[in-house]
Amino acid sequence: MASDRLESELGLQFRDPQLLEQALVHRSFVNENGWSPAASYERMEYLGDAVLGLVISDELYRRCPDMPEGELTKSRSTLVRRETLSLVAQKTHMGDYLRLGKGEESSGGRHRDSILAAVLEAVVAAVYLDRDYQEAKRFILDIMAEELDAIFSIGIIEENPKSCLQEFVQARGSSSPSYRLVSSEGPDHGPLFTVEVLIEGEVMGIGQGGSKSSAESTAARMAMTRLGPVSEDSANGRAEE
Repeated sequence: MASDRLESELGLQFRDPQLLEQALVHRSFVNENGWSPAASYERMEYLGDAVLGLVISDELYRRCPDMPEGELTKSRSTLVRRETLSLVAQKTHMGDYLRLGKGEESSGGRHRDSILAAVLEAVVAAVYLDRDYQEAKRFILDIMAEELDAIFSIGIIEENPKSCLQEFVQARGSSSPSYRLVSSEGPDHGPLFTVEVLIEGEVMGIGQGGSKSSAESTAARMAMTRLGPVSEDSANGRAEE
């Protein structure tokens, strides 16, 4: 089964593999096959969203004891937003194991941010239901380690990752980042763009999205994660602007 391969890729072992199977079933597949609507991942997405939100909120609260409520809320929003969750799902290849209807497949659903984010939340719910909250927490903190580290080490909220990256590299004396379109796939009504961001000629991040701008933002966010912390003066300068 496809879920067996994903289990191995994620380093998980389910007591009830059917939970992971259901987490990978899109509503379009259910509709095409005449299954009950409850057989899709949507109910699990609902639960996983709540578990994910609690884990991230708790982690931010514990690791950032001096961060005010407003910044905690912004940090959580950055981590649980659709684009971030889609990036995590892409890194773990969850889209490869999705069960989609023919129409959704042909329209590029396997690479759509909204679907990938939903599947990640459904997989979180599958882990929670199969094991417990602590195991779901361990899973979330593991697969989102880079994204969490970016929040803690960079010391800024990536509301605009492209602008943030530009200021970051200029503060280090490097030339401005450039973006290169790697590929454009899928139909006109559901394209998937893949973009690389280069700094001093070196690829520092890669991103995908339904538009070039979205893909560039994802690539910039990955580059920020790889580059590490900015100086305190640079971070403060952005905060004051």
